[in-house]
Amino acid sequence: MSSFIPFDRSQPYLLPPDLKSWLPSDDVAHFIVAAVERVPLRAFSVPVRTGGKAQYHPRLMLALLIYAYANGAFSSRRIERATYRDIGMRFVAANLHPDHDTIAVFRRGNRLAIEAAFVHVLLLARETGLVRLGTVSIDGTKIDANASKYRSIRYDRAKELRETLATDIAILMERTETADTTDTDHQALPEELARREALKAKLDEACARLEAEAREQAETARPKYERRKAAFDAKRGRRGRPPKAPDDEPPPDRQINLTDPDSKLMRRSDAHEYWQAYNVQAVVCAEGSQLILENGVVATTADTPSFAATILGMEKRIGLPRTVLADTGFASGKAIGMLQVGRPMDWRPYDFRPEPPPKEPRRITEPWRMEKKAKLQQNSAKALYALRKQTVEPVFGIIKSAMGFTRFHLRGLANVATEWTLVALAYNCRRITRLTAA
Repeated sequence: MSSFIPFDRSQPYLLPPDLKSWLPSDDVAHFIVAAVERVPLRAFSVPVRTGGKAQYHPRLMLALLIYAYANGAFSSRRIERATYRDIGMRFVAANLHPDHDTIAVFRRGNRLAIEAAFVHVLLLARETGLVRLGTVSIDGTKIDANASKYRSIRYDRAKELRETLATDIAILMERTETADTTDTDHQALPEELARREALKAKLDEACARLEAEAREQAETARPKYERRKAAFDAKRGRRGRPPKAPDDEPPPDRQINLTDPDSKLMRRSDAHEYWQAYNVQAVVCAEGSQLILENGVVATTADTPSFAATILGMEKRIGLPRTVLADTGFASGKAIGMLQVGRPMDWRPYDFRPEPPPKEPRRITEPWRMEKKAKLQQNSAKALYALRKQTVEPVFGIIKSAMGFTRFHLRGLANVATEWTLVALAYNCRRITRLTAA
């Protein structure tokens, strides 16, 4: 017969007086608390109060957010509940329980403090020898936005709905004015009117935003158009079509999301469907630690526009690397003079995918592409480039699978960038704790 350990749920327990003894010595909470203590108070956005209830200390709030993200708790309500149920949360929060509104407001309004903590954690890692700036890898991945793709609307459809709503609003206004002279109950009229007016206001704002973006793109493209037009006019005979002037009006099929206008319809690859998402970037140390050294968020599917800005942003934080490894999605002639990029075309002997239909190979004429292609045929360059996929891509896998972060909880490009920095900071704390404990 089996013997069991006796238990009694009504037995009172004498818990240790020191909260630190509740957690293992190698728990990430200890590192987060020590790292946040280095963040200066001037980096926090603290509202000035002359009276009333005292505020929670900003360092406590920041440490609570980092620890929550490191353990897969991203919702402010879930973080609030965890301060009662989770031992690690109780330790980091010093047995206090900030409500979800306080947590949400702090997360939105303390971007500078989160960025400062990100830098201080990297400086701590450099002091211990974990960060080296010899070779880094950069890549991007798509993270779902806090918005549904079904709330996206085309420009032409938005204009049609604005006219329809304007007509409906006028009809409801007339019915409201004549409600006193009829026996019909019109209590629901103000609510219907408010809903339609709110929707029309969103459509007006969306159309204005698309029109402003179209004007900005036209102004950017105008100098190139003027040069091409002058060259066409100077040709003898003027054969061919003249260059088309940039249009100040958005194309009819241009889309915008009413919930989060900054987000775009994207897909992770050709095999996936479209989702409302952001394109997040990460620069990872490729010399062993796999720490995120720089991060960024763009609202475009292409990685090229943010390549140089993301790498050069490292200069003021932790320094510029010697070599950058990136796939061809980052290829940019503007950045190629400063960064070392490219992709060797290796043949897969046992590829599960069917062979693609034969097509004429792309003709490479740019000198920088030809130079890098020739260089990447060397064995040393191939071995160096092989580090890219085994350093930066596992980081995204850990963030999405181990930490569980697959969707942003904030809206707007600025807020999303803050949250992605917080995710990168939480990942680095987890990684440093793991490396120092090994």
